[in-house]
Formats: sequence, structure tokens, C-alpha cells
Amino acid sequence: MIKKKLLDQPIQRACVIPLIFISLMSYSPSVQAQLTNSIQNTVKNLPFQSFKQLTLPRNGAPTGRRRGGAGRSPDCPSNLTRLTALVPGNGGESVLASTVAENPTFWFYVPQLPQTTRSGEFVLQVLDGKDVQYVYRTRLTLSEKPGIVSITLPTQPQYSLKVDKKYHWYFHIYCGDPEKTSDNFYVDGFVQRQALTETLNSQLKSAKPKEYIVYSANNIWYDAVTNLGQQRRTNPQNATLNQDWVNLLNAVGLQDIAQEPIVQNYNLEK
Repeated sequence: MIKKKLLDQPIQRACVIPLIFISLMSYSPSVQAQLTNSIQNTVKNLPFQSFKQLTLPRNGAPTGRRRGGAGRSPDCPSNLTRLTALVPGNGGESVLASTVAENPTFWFYVPQLPQTTRSGEFVLQVLDGKDVQYVYRTRLTLSEKPGIVSITLPTQPQYSLKVDKKYHWYFHIYCGDPEKTSDNFYVDGFVQRQALTETLNSQLKSAKPKEYIVYSANNIWYDAVTNLGQQRRTNPQNATLNQDWVNLLNAVGLQDIAQEPIVQNYNLEK
């Protein structure tokens, strides 16, 4: 059986860099259109301001494991210690971060794996006081290529995140056949969905296609990395996207994997 430990420790909120938007309601349609175009151009030309480096939380929210750990079997490749969750944190610990998505995407760096160590598992649980309930659990066959992978939750309602609930996720890589061994390396962390406000929705519409600027400025990590990561994957030669990606990962202390390619997206529709 896989041992999972909930760490009931706290979070220190990252600094939020506000974006300023003008109310258009009092202007004529022609003036509104001019202002809207001006706002959109301003947002699209904003320099990318990323997350601030986080310190470990001291009173309140849970922490998890950001770098690969566990695995005592000699069958476990030593480089699995490089398994990394692309989440805010400090050193090897991850901290609670936000999303506005009902079915968010989770990002990980997976090192080179031998043929015998390509079985993975993604687990999502919801925390309700002291009770822990499974929301989703699935096995994955991992790529032979080292690099960054993403895992997107299915869109069925039973897998959707509820606003203000805390969720605990795990990503395991087994040291051999999972039917024969439970030994594995894993990372884990926490996500909380917040409501999409009218103001934030307006900012996102104005920022298209660079929504990650708004997500990052509002400290919404999971959606910032997903929006930017998806664009980087489809436009791998885009220098601006590549630099913004490096800046985002550097800001949370993940500079060692900032140059790694994005090699796989697991869309878990069933």
C-alpha cells in the first residue's frame, strides 16, 4: 500500500501585483471601443511579472513534497530524485496554490526512465476537515523521453473542483510493475479553486492570448503555468514564450528544469 502523509502546515501568501483596468460603463459606445482597444493593447504589451519566490509557510495551510522522494528498492533508478512538481514552494517542499479551473492541469518534470520504470499514477483527494475522499485516481504509461509532462483532469462533473475546497494530489512513479511492488518515488501538493470574478474575467479577456500575465499577477499558479505551458508546447521556437516560461519557473526556484522540453500531455478524458 502506498503511504501518503498529509502535512498540516501553513502558507505565506505570495505578493500579488494588481492590474489596473478602467470602467467603461459611463462612456459612449465609440469611446468604449477605443478604450477597450487601448486596454487590450496595454495588457498585451505588459512585461511579464512573475511570482515572487515563496518562503515556507509558518501558520495555516498544508505543504507537500515538490522533489521526488521515497523509493528504497534497488530497482528504483537513482535519477528519480529529479522528479519535480511544477508548483510554488521552497526547496523540496510544495505549498498550496490556486486555480479558477474546474478541471485544472498539473505539471511535472520526469527524468529519463528505464523500460521497467514507466508506470505512473495520478491521485486526487478532497480534504473535508479530517476526512479524506478520493476524487480521481488513474494509472499512466510514461514516455521514454525526459522532460515536462502535464496531466489534465477529466471534464465530467464528478471530477470537478469545488470552490474553496482544498484538494491533495499525488504523482507516483513505480519502481517496477505496480502489480508486484508498491515501492515508488512521488511528489504531492495542494490546490484550491477560487471563484472567477467578473473583474478577473474582464482582465483575462483583455489579455488574450497572454492570459498567463493576468493569472500570474493575481497569484493563480496552476492556470498561469498551464496557459503559458500550452502556448510554449505549440510554439516551441517562440523566444518570448520561452523566456516568460523560464522567468516563471525561476521565480519559484525551479531554474534547474526551466529549459527542459515539454514532451507529453495526458488528457484524462474517459
